[in-house]
Amino acid sequence: MLDRDGYRPNVGIILVNQKNEVFWGKRVREHSWQFPQGGIKRGESPEQAMFRELHEEVGLHPEHVRIIGRTREWLRYEVPTQWVRREWRGHYRGQKQIWFLLRLVGRDTDVHLRATDHPEFDAWRWNEYWIPLESVIEFKRDVYRQALDELARFLFEPQEPIRFLRQRPRSRGRTGASSTAADETAGAPPVEGPALPPASAGESP
Repeated sequence: MLDRDGYRPNVGIILVNQKNEVFWGKRVREHSWQFPQGGIKRGESPEQAMFRELHEEVGLHPEHVRIIGRTREWLRYEVPTQWVRREWRGHYRGQKQIWFLLRLVGRDTDVHLRATDHPEFDAWRWNEYWIPLESVIEFKRDVYRQALDELARFLFEPQEPIRFLRQRPRSRGRTGASSTAADETAGAPPVEGPALPPASAGESP
């Protein structure tokens, strides 16, 4: 389902814990990390699509989270041609997204990356909110910056300086050890079994 400009409606999810650290998922068999996201199906509202994607990619149910906020408008990014399925080329430009900020009210152990037969992630960790985005695929970085900047007001006091991409913050992995962005690009230890074949390039971007 594309709009008249060639963008596919989509939702993005920024999931935070009680320390305002963000959920970071490592794509299967890749060294790239990202937030959960997915397309909005015909007849779905953005909120309905968000809860479906939350379960499919992270294994969480509505009772495990609380909605803190969402972006006011669509945020868009274009997908390079080499990432687009052949049958979509010529009329598909990219994604337009509504981003949701969620608070995890359940436990870390409620996360289940294999809730479906086609998992998006094979590892995950918590990272500081203002994480550098070197490990995110390049064409998504601007949208990530926009979403993080817009939704930060729900978590932080206005006088707090925005440190986004100005330093390399230390982040805590699933084992509790600190790491830098360089550690993330090298990958994190999977928490749920061996990696599976990646999703189709045309769907996930």
